[in-house]
Amino acid sequence: MDRTRPLTLLLAGSLAAGGLLALTPAAQAADTELARNGGFEAGLDGWTCTAGSGAVVASPVHGGTKALQATPAGSDNAKCSQTVTVKPNSSYTLSGWVRGSYVYLGASGTGTTDVSTWTGSAPDWQKLTTSFTTGASTTSVTIYTHGWYGTPAYQADDLSLYGPGGDPVQLPAAPTGLTAGSPTSTTVPLTWTAVSGATSYHVYQGATRVQTVTAPSATVSGLTASTPYTFTVTAVNSAGESPKSGAVTATTTSGGGGGGGGLPAHALVGYLHASFANGSGYTRMADVPDSWDVIDLAFGEPTSVTSGDIRFSLCPATECPGVESPAEFKAAIKAKQAAGKKVLISIGGQNGQVQLATTTARDTFVSSVSKIIDEYGLDGLDIDFEGHSLSLQTGDTDFRNPTSPVVVNLIQAVKTLKAKYGANFVLTMAPETFFVQLGYQYYGSGPWGGQDPRAGAYLPVIHALRDDLTLLHVQDYNSGSIMGLDNQYHSMGGADFHIAMTDMLLTGFPVAGNTDRFFPALRPEQVAIGLPASTQAGNGHTAPAEVNKALDCLTKKTNCGSYQTHGTWPSLRGLMTWSVNWDRYNQWQFSKNFDAYTWN
Repeated sequence: MDRTRPLTLLLAGSLAAGGLLALTPAAQAADTELARNGGFEAGLDGWTCTAGSGAVVASPVHGGTKALQATPAGSDNAKCSQTVTVKPNSSYTLSGWVRGSYVYLGASGTGTTDVSTWTGSAPDWQKLTTSFTTGASTTSVTIYTHGWYGTPAYQADDLSLYGPGGDPVQLPAAPTGLTAGSPTSTTVPLTWTAVSGATSYHVYQGATRVQTVTAPSATVSGLTASTPYTFTVTAVNSAGESPKSGAVTATTTSGGGGGGGGLPAHALVGYLHASFANGSGYTRMADVPDSWDVIDLAFGEPTSVTSGDIRFSLCPATECPGVESPAEFKAAIKAKQAAGKKVLISIGGQNGQVQLATTTARDTFVSSVSKIIDEYGLDGLDIDFEGHSLSLQTGDTDFRNPTSPVVVNLIQAVKTLKAKYGANFVLTMAPETFFVQLGYQYYGSGPWGGQDPRAGAYLPVIHALRDDLTLLHVQDYNSGSIMGLDNQYHSMGGADFHIAMTDMLLTGFPVAGNTDRFFPALRPEQVAIGLPASTQAGNGHTAPAEVNKALDCLTKKTNCGSYQTHGTWPSLRGLMTWSVNWDRYNQWQFSKNFDAYTWN
């Protein structure tokens, strides 16, 4: 590495000019190496790589025994970065050795002109160098290296930032004022007083660190009902971690979250085309087989996209020959409920765009949905918002604290319905993968704008309602390829897709690659896998044998194929399908396979 060369050259030139008195200005004498672990000999210590793209390898290396290797994937350019303390109005030189195609080295946050340099092709180690001057108030910059979209892995080694070091960073003080808010059965909200000089905070549950956040608040999730927990917090900056705060203890409430008790351990959910006809034919409520534990009435739809006024009526006889009368339909619902089944109104669907952009629309939604539930004596609500119903406004970047009105108003509306109908209110959701798992890579329009604002837009809804949620059954169909937690893309049609997508829900994941914004895992009894019942029902039909492989892997850790799950979940709730009607059209293949599957 070339970390001593600039000072050596300076001394030599000064002596030749007549002695050390020529060493001016004084700032040059203080120049030093500022990049931490630039040779990656300590692994990734000091560096953060997007979406888990970076790793340390023993070969090839430029110097020492280790180097960085990072792999771009899809729309992730495998950026690895480090924030360094600097002085204002000072000059710096950034350099490093790289291998690969289209490798970049740069610095941002300089306070003047951010810089970068790159090589289009470096089959062997090639040195990149650039320089910059900091602004009048700049005290830190971020140095980084990255590859390019769709290219193979690149390597980087011996990265160096040379110049005057910034003022020493002081270790932050221990946080004070740690307070627990009102717990739920699975969460405890925490707040504390912000600490001067802290860049983040570590949250501890007992002796275990469970979260890292940048704001002086956090919600610890995944807890057990009716259980006391003790929490402490520390403040963190580049100098290290403060002592722990004083401890606070909170006890979770009883109930375990997610109302709608009475579902079997493993349930089958199906949508019933009650308000329209299509090529699958009409199925009367009384003719739905006992295989189905949850029956979603498709669909309640709005009078206009932004009205919030939801209406539901049975399919007209002219469109659906053989449709029952409203009285017969209601009687059949009661009979299903007497047999232990749940019947819900599903809101939205492909054609039912719902945007609760105002509080008026929110309140109308509550009153109109309540009217449907009361008229038909239903057990709850299924949220099937698709298309452009949910999107995130620019600047709405934290799923834990959403600000977009369509999201905030939906959360408030559902909480109002839950409070009205009580603990046994069944709440389910059927988002598409674009609105959930895609959030591992992208969230809304992104920190700089330009992304699809719908990406991951269901995550704040799921998170805010997780203690009221009975079932989440993401539609693993009509989907593009989605990146899993293995940072590989997975495609519809086989067991692998369902395993990878469900593992994300049961493991949790950093949203848009940000480890400070981690979407916590759902409980396995809250999760079902959504599939089409036949090849006619939707793109991504999965053969029964592949469905069984997915269930085997997730519940028994067998038949997993190449994807390795992060756990085993024998209490996974079950399957959802579009739809009861299409399953009937296909000779009940889907439900018969579910009935025959051996869970234990």
